[in-house]
Amino acid sequence: MATTEKSVMVVGIDDSEHSFYALEWTLDRFFTPFAPNHPFNLVIVHAKPSPSSVVGIAGPGAADVFPFVELDLKKIAARVVERAKEICISKLVNEVIVEVVEGDARNVMCEAVEKHHASILVVGSHGYGAIKRAVLGSVSDYCAHHAHCTVMIVKKPKIKH
Repeated sequence: MATTEKSVMVVGIDDSEHSFYALEWTLDRFFTPFAPNHPFNLVIVHAKPSPSSVVGIAGPGAADVFPFVELDLKKIAARVVERAKEICISKLVNEVIVEVVEGDARNVMCEAVEKHHASILVVGSHGYGAIKRAVLGSVSDYCAHHAHCTVMIVKKPKIKH
């Protein structure tokens, strides 16, 4: 009996509501319990910034701050991973790989695509305006141009008042 290898779908997450929305949206559409023969293996990747990229200084006293920043980044990563796992469990998705990789999210996501031979990368859109996007750099924009697979950018709908 021949078995067909499933494609890999990588979902990039951070500590934003936009990325958790993208995860839920993806699970609802591609990993429903009613479609147990879905064609994807799921890999969730959180890019943990390095302390130096967060602190952004290398002057006197920076070394004293690094351990505290690192501890905080580890706590954030643990919370992100825990929430992602809870979302998967709530959607009855049990077969999932969750990774935390230190580095810039743009590079981490593109490297995860290569490492896992992913056919789809899913990222949330923060909905930044042009100026903020130019200053911060859009992860989704970067991945759309540099990832060697299809990139799906999930936008959280704006709440109408």
